[in-house]
Amino acid sequence: MVARRDDEFDDLRWQLAATCRGESASCFYPPTHFERKELRLARERVAKSICNQCPVRQECLAYAVRTAEPHGIWGGLNELERRELVDLRS
Repeated sequence: MVARRDDEFDDLRWQLAATCRGESASCFYPPTHFERKELRLARERVAKSICNQCPVRQECLAYAVRTAEPHGIWGGLNELERRELVDLRS
């Protein structure tokens, strides 16, 4: 068993208040099969609308940027949008 540091647990506590908690993950992540652009955009709109109402959106986005999360909608941004955000900050 790997012991977690207390600060690591505290860093992830925001997830308990996330609006997406309990939602179907299918709108936050691409399917395992090919997805047409129109379907991707529609799926991402649904996920982003959930993010827009989330009280921990900023914490979620900060986590995704800090960990270089390569997939999915985090904090209301997709992979490309997060990369662009990081590039702007550099």
